[in-house]
Amino acid sequence: MRIARFTTGSDPRFALVEGAPGEEELVVVTGDPLFMTVQPTGERVPLARADVRLLAPVIPRSKIVGVGRNYADHAAEHGVEVPAAPLLFLKPNTAVIGPDDPVVLPVWSERVEHEAELAVVIGKVTRNVTRDEALGRVFGYTVANDVTARDVQRSDAQWTRAKGFDTSCPLGPWIVPGLDVDDLAVRARVNGELRQDGRTSQMVFDVADLVSYISEVFTLLPGDVILTGTPAGVGPLVDRDVVEAEIEDIGVLRNPVLRR
Repeated sequence: MRIARFTTGSDPRFALVEGAPGEEELVVVTGDPLFMTVQPTGERVPLARADVRLLAPVIPRSKIVGVGRNYADHAAEHGVEVPAAPLLFLKPNTAVIGPDDPVVLPVWSERVEHEAELAVVIGKVTRNVTRDEALGRVFGYTVANDVTARDVQRSDAQWTRAKGFDTSCPLGPWIVPGLDVDDLAVRARVNGELRQDGRTSQMVFDVADLVSYISEVFTLLPGDVILTGTPAGVGPLVDRDVVEAEIEDIGVLRNPVLRR
C-alpha cells in the first residue's frame, strides 16, 4: 500500500496509490490516515492528470529528528568517527517540501549538498519504548533528502542553520506502511548521474534502534519524521540541477534546485 497527499488546486487530500509506474491512479480517501480509519470516496484520479500535484506526504506535527553519521562510509568520507550512540539533530517542519518543489539554495552558503535517506513516519505517541516495541510505533516509510549547507555545518558550532533552512527537507513521493526496510537500496542522482548508491543494511543503528533511542530523548508524536542517515557519495548541488533521491520499494523523490 502507498499513501499519497495531493492537490488538484484546492485543499490537500489523501489517496491510496494503485498501478504500475507511469500508470498510477489516486484512489481518494476520506480523512487523514495517520489519525483515523479512512474510506475510499469512489473518486479515482490519474496521477498523470495535468492538474494533479503531489505534496509532501506528511507535514510533521512537531519535529523532524535527523541522525548524523549513521553510515560508516559517509563518516569516513568526511574524516570523522562513527558515533558510539546515535548523533541527533532537529529540522523544523518549515524545511519540508514535496516532490518537484524547488530546493532553494541559501545566499549565505557556497556549498549545499544532497543526502538521500530513508525517512520513518511515526504513527503513535512514542515515549521510552524498547527496541522490540519500536517498529509497532511506525506508521510507514518515505524518501527524504536531508539537504545540507556543508560549509556552514563545518563552520558553525551546531547544525541548525546548515540543516534547518527552508526547503532543506524534501519528502515523498508517498508513504509505504508495513515495509521491511532492513536491506533496501538508497540512491541519489543529480542530472541523471548516480552519486550515492548504498543500502539500509549498512546503517550503524537500524530503525528499531533509532526509534527506541530517540524516544528516550523526545516524545515522538504521530506524523513526526526520523531521517535515518545517508550513505557515502554526497556532493554539491548548484543552480538548475535536478536531484533525485530513491529508496527501493518506495519510489523516487525529484526536486529541481534554484538559486534566487
